[in-house]
Amino acid sequence: MKTSLKTVVGLAAAVLITMPVSAYAQRGRDNNHGHDEHGHVGGGYIPRHGPPAEHGRGHGDEHRGPERFRDIPEHPEAPHVHNDGRWIGHDYGRGDARFHLDHPYAHGRFRGGFGPGHVFHLQGGNRDRFWFNNNYFSVAPFDYPYVTDWLWNSDPIVIYDDPDHPGWYLAYNARLGTYVHVQYL
Repeated sequence: MKTSLKTVVGLAAAVLITMPVSAYAQRGRDNNHGHDEHGHVGGGYIPRHGPPAEHGRGHGDEHRGPERFRDIPEHPEAPHVHNDGRWIGHDYGRGDARFHLDHPYAHGRFRGGFGPGHVFHLQGGNRDRFWFNNNYFSVAPFDYPYVTDWLWNSDPIVIYDDPDHPGWYLAYNARLGTYVHVQYL
């Protein structure tokens, strides 16, 4: 069977044209990193930026007692981020006494990089002191209940600045989709 050069070039052009269209369609289905329209969390999703600052006193100026973060039945009972970038549980007012530090940034500031371009993998430790790339952090005691399922030797972590509470950072666990307040040591 004889194939003309025109036929081969035509087939190659058709493949090259359909590949980007197929990839774009696939990207459209996967742009939520495996989450459905209900905003499930975890599974590798990484927010583009940290939470917005709470302007004014907000409705969380006093500690509210037992926290309730499960906004959808399948979501964790922990602070978490929806795949649309909403930070659930970061609505404490700036005046919440739990976040007050007499000496914010007492050990200096974290300079290892913030946001989705800087995914670190935990290399050891526990809630009191964990590390990656020679950077050490400690989880806020009031957030201890939210790290019981963290894998301290492997979980992917992204650090964000806390816009409302000087001296605190947010450590986001991309595997679980949850986050906690941490201090740089």
